[in-house]
Amino acid sequence: MPGKGVRISGGTARGIPLTEPRGVRLRPTSGLVREAIFNILGERVDGATVLDLYAGTGALGIEALSRGASAATFVEGEAGAIHAILQSLARTSLAAGGKVVRGRLPAALTTLSGTFDIIFMDPPYNDPAAEETLMSTGALLAEGGIVVYEHASRYNPPQRPAGLQLQERRVYGDSAVAFYLRQEGE
Repeated sequence: MPGKGVRISGGTARGIPLTEPRGVRLRPTSGLVREAIFNILGERVDGATVLDLYAGTGALGIEALSRGASAATFVEGEAGAIHAILQSLARTSLAAGGKVVRGRLPAALTTLSGTFDIIFMDPPYNDPAAEETLMSTGALLAEGGIVVYEHASRYNPPQRPAGLQLQERRVYGDSAVAFYLRQEGE
């Protein structure tokens, strides 16, 4: 069923509600934080290939598709969430650009091929595997690519995870977003 409050905030699918999975506890990225992320990314989204890790409702990847990304791969471990992402992709008429992969992170990263221009990471705030997943994203990042990592504002993310360099960190209440660029020569 369409989400009560999770809607696409920009692009071709603006205003369309996303399906929220039943029986799955999620903490979707708030509209305010999502809008801020896409304002920061700006034109970088146009034509980008996107990876949405810990996809949940798929809000970040679907928002990217709505704003002009060429393709989005969603990685999610919960069957209910996967079903909701597929419904939302259909509802927004963006299904042709989306691919959903079922798997637990970080192990699911080994099933992916190619590189991505933007990698979104929005893990549960208490997920012990989140940092290991972050450390593994560098190998999947295209040259000039960016990792957008949402985390609890009280958490200090690593400055230089393997192959990445923290460029900026913004705090929005209990949430914070860290932006990592691929290090030169990596």
